[in-house]
Amino acid sequence: MPRPRTARETLNALRWAPGNSLADTTLFVIDRTRPGEAHPQDGSTIRSLGRRTFETVSTTIPYYKIVRIESQGRVRFLRPERKPSTRKVR
Repeated sequence: MPRPRTARETLNALRWAPGNSLADTTLFVIDRTRPGEAHPQDGSTIRSLGRRTFETVSTTIPYYKIVRIESQGRVRFLRPERKPSTRKVR
């Protein structure tokens, strides 16, 4: 199986591949109230995986907020850091 490239592909692989489970997964999600910080989200709280968002017990989170996914002691997804823009703002 090819290595998943996106957070959504990674979560789907963990959900459906034999021997894997979302319950053993920890997602690190950027919080809009604490920029630059990622808080852990337990994979067992995920209820559904949509096209652009996933739903937990308490909220809906867009995939672009996921910065890292860990499962069974391994990093399964790591979002590359963005380089600051050098473009001048008028």
